Amino acid sequence: MKFSIINRWIAAGLIAWALLLVNCTKENYTSTTTSDVNIVGYLRNHKDSFSLFQQILEKTEFSNFLNAYGKYTCFAPTNQGVQKWLQSIGAASIDAVDMDKLKDMVRFHVLNDVVTTSLFKDGKLPVPTMYGQFLITGVAVENAVSSYTVNRQANVIQSNITVGNGVVHTIDNVLQLAELTIAGQLAKDPNYSIFVEALHETGYFDTLNTVYTDTAWRFKTVFAESNQVLADSGITSYAQLKARYSNKHNPALVTDSLHIYMSYHILPTLQFLGDIITLPSQSTLQPQEVISVKSLNQEVVINEDEFNGVLEKGITIERGTSDNAAANGVWHHPKAHYMVKFRKPVALFWDVCTFPEIVKQPGYYKKTNLVFAKPSQEARPIASIDWEYKSASASVTYSYATSGTINQSSCNNDLFLFGFGLPNRSSWMEFKTPPVIKGRYKVWICYSAVNAVQTNVEVNGVLMQRPVNWGEAKPSGTDNQLESVGWKRYTSNTTSYRPAGRLVGTIDIATTGIQTVRLTALSGSNGAMYLDMIHFIPVDDPQFLPRFGTDGLPVYQ
Repeated sequence: MKFSIINRWIAAGLIAWALLLVNCTKENYTSTTTSDVNIVGYLRNHKDSFSLFQQILEKTEFSNFLNAYGKYTCFAPTNQGVQKWLQSIGAASIDAVDMDKLKDMVRFHVLNDVVTTSLFKDGKLPVPTMYGQFLITGVAVENAVSSYTVNRQANVIQSNITVGNGVVHTIDNVLQLAELTIAGQLAKDPNYSIFVEALHETGYFDTLNTVYTDTAWRFKTVFAESNQVLADSGITSYAQLKARYSNKHNPALVTDSLHIYMSYHILPTLQFLGDIITLPSQSTLQPQEVISVKSLNQEVVINEDEFNGVLEKGITIERGTSDNAAANGVWHHPKAHYMVKFRKPVALFWDVCTFPEIVKQPGYYKKTNLVFAKPSQEARPIASIDWEYKSASASVTYSYATSGTINQSSCNNDLFLFGFGLPNRSSWMEFKTPPVIKGRYKVWICYSAVNAVQTNVEVNGVLMQRPVNWGEAKPSGTDNQLESVGWKRYTSNTTSYRPAGRLVGTIDIATTGIQTVRLTALSGSNGAMYLDMIHFIPVDDPQFLPRFGTDGLPVYQ
């Protein structure tokens, strides 16, 4: 059915405008002036290029809905591309191909939304195909000419052909859907034979060789270490891998170190590289163990973390050989061997004023004040810090001074200044910490006492046992006396009454990684809060040492 001219303009006017987020899809696009009002109409009017694909649509009856109003994206293979596909599967004609195979082929070339090349990136598209698998796009350069690629199998030879019910991208080959599982794909590649044998021995091969009907269990993500990667670490056979890690001599046991090694390389959800970098950490199948994630110089790097001022170099993921879609997930290729690190709890003495947005500005950091404006609730001028937007709390301030009664005693002479309190200023403030190793910790809020606002503290959603009154000064007494009532002197300054370390409670950190600290105002008029540090100290460690000087260095006496 074809639209009239009037209907065509109505249809064009109804196209949605939306933003691309992590899982978003729809975007604004311009209506075409072509007389082809839908995808099927366009293909019919260009039989020289698409008669075979059009024949497949008719035979499978997919032309019915692609001929009606809607919002679709069609990757249309040319006649030459379809002919190559028929030859590759040993079919003399379209009629010789199994109907289910034809239907799956069409579903794999159609998206139930409009996706133009403005949404193409080095990774998966934001919407799955109607088959349920995602397509991966990239850019290839040949003879100094660049073109988009799809699934590393086809080149886009004409793009963004906009019609009344969506958009068409012409491709030079038929896209091959992933029929093998993750385990099946790895088993076919001799470069992963050691890793595959470890999958068998630990029982994970069956897990990764199953396509579950329950979508909550279906998809997995695997970081598969190649034989070469293992050889670079001194492992040239499965026997050597087992000798290094199998401390229980039974890899099938969940407590065996080889089993832990494998479970730490598997994520429980579908995570292409473009998805992985949207979060600072990703859960693994090893309980309470995560991989941290960073994007460094356009590379995806896992487990590059700083503990106690020591940077632990991470593992780079090879982009060109990763994002391998399978019937039950995706697998990636790390460039180096890695194992989960079991660490003892270590204290985190976190100077809140060391967030990247200020540290990377040498003209301001440790020199002068800088205001970070938040024009709306959605705005995030500081990636690791968020707060309730109100007109009276539309900004926070990096406060620095070497004189005066507030900053002169603080760590590094700087403080994080924010408006807090009821009823007109922010009622909550939330911080993402640097990585904390799992364990049991006492949590201290270190501040400069100015305005009396009573505040609850939560860590990862768990309410701490004691609130903080930001106007309450540290009492007098010895270190032991102060600690017995939940106080400490956290700076090396011995004269000012303002710096106060307040014990808010004890928390069990279940998972190593970034934690969330949330402050919620309970009572008190609008006030300016001066936060300096947050300490996570293992419960068995000394709590009042070290102290910190105005140079930021710890003092252990």
